[in-house]
Amino acid sequence: MIAGFLCNRVVLSLSMMLFGANALLGVSPRRWPEQRWWLLGLVWVAAYALSWFWSDDKAFWSDRVQTKLPFLLLPLAFGLLPAFTPKQLRYYTAGLCLLLLAGIGYSLSLFIADPEVYIAGYRQSHILPTPAHGDHIRFSMAVAAGIAWCLYLLPAMTRRLHRRLARMCIAAFIIYLHVLAAKTGLLAFYLLAVSWAAWQLLQRKRLTGLLAIALVAAAMLLALRYLPTFSHRVAYSRYSYEQFMKGNISGDYSDIGRVVSYELALQLIRAHPLTGVGAGDVLRAMSAAYDQWYPAIPPGQRLVPHNQFLTVGVAAGLIALAFFCWWVFAPLARLRRGREGFFFFVTWLLLLFFLMTDASLEVQSGVFVYLFFLLWQRHAFLHAAPAATPGGINTTRDEL
Repeated sequence: MIAGFLCNRVVLSLSMMLFGANALLGVSPRRWPEQRWWLLGLVWVAAYALSWFWSDDKAFWSDRVQTKLPFLLLPLAFGLLPAFTPKQLRYYTAGLCLLLLAGIGYSLSLFIADPEVYIAGYRQSHILPTPAHGDHIRFSMAVAAGIAWCLYLLPAMTRRLHRRLARMCIAAFIIYLHVLAAKTGLLAFYLLAVSWAAWQLLQRKRLTGLLAIALVAAAMLLALRYLPTFSHRVAYSRYSYEQFMKGNISGDYSDIGRVVSYELALQLIRAHPLTGVGAGDVLRAMSAAYDQWYPAIPPGQRLVPHNQFLTVGVAAGLIALAFFCWWVFAPLARLRRGREGFFFFVTWLLLLFFLMTDASLEVQSGVFVYLFFLLWQRHAFLHAAPAATPGGINTTRDEL
């Protein structure tokens, strides 16, 4: 398992580096400063790097900073890529769907081999294994973002067979999200579905919008009735909430554990507002906070802040957090009305939810899911069609 995990990390790292190098091949470095969003990202990443001076655990600091290296490359690479052809976008969509279906097939094969064990595990919040070292949060988010992309590209598929296959993939992704019942990906899907239905209503496609809402409601009811993994997951979340309301603050419940991690993160930010505790000492500082305020929670149930914004604040302080927030919201400055603008915004919104429910950018798979889906949709948005501005939007200049 460890060997497979390390292999996945190496393959993912090499893939991102090769993609970035290929995109920048032949591009003069003089053009790099044009990518202002990339420059803004360098600031909060630099804050992580500077925390070396007050981090005691240099090895953990090194791991945290290495995880952020794609922020130095991928935003720049995507910003300088020319527009893709419709054929290239279709090839990408086919590849994305095949990869997600392969991961889903692997996950479901384990479930089919021993369904009773996995169904029983959902009573204790034990989730079905997924690719990427059992990373159900990031994988479910990738599936939800994949649904958004397929919906976006459907009108560009000129062949009926391609549209049918894309719709079949969307249906398979939705069913799997309900079988997996990972809260992050599932709630992201519902956010996408409600947003898309609202968009249809705003476009005066009332029948389509109402039908979408009805289908979402039907999917939820059918999942509660016929998918024990989903129904057990809902029951467990309800039970966790009841325990929290009764004052049972314990690490035995995943949702309550997240709330506790938020509280302790805020305590640490108040204690170290300017510099944070240092990227290398987040684990040590959180463990000390648990010892002080929640000593009864055993070490194995102690969490880092399950929120990327709080994690940045704990690691590097409020100034770094301010730049991080600026960086997260800055792409919306170029948002405009229209279908392309809607799908970029909703993808950004899903990934914002991703950041708010998990320390997504502290692990390599989370960095990849966030950056790749956001940057790919953003690239499609900026190069979708000639804009109302002189010269159109087929430009590599990236102004905030």
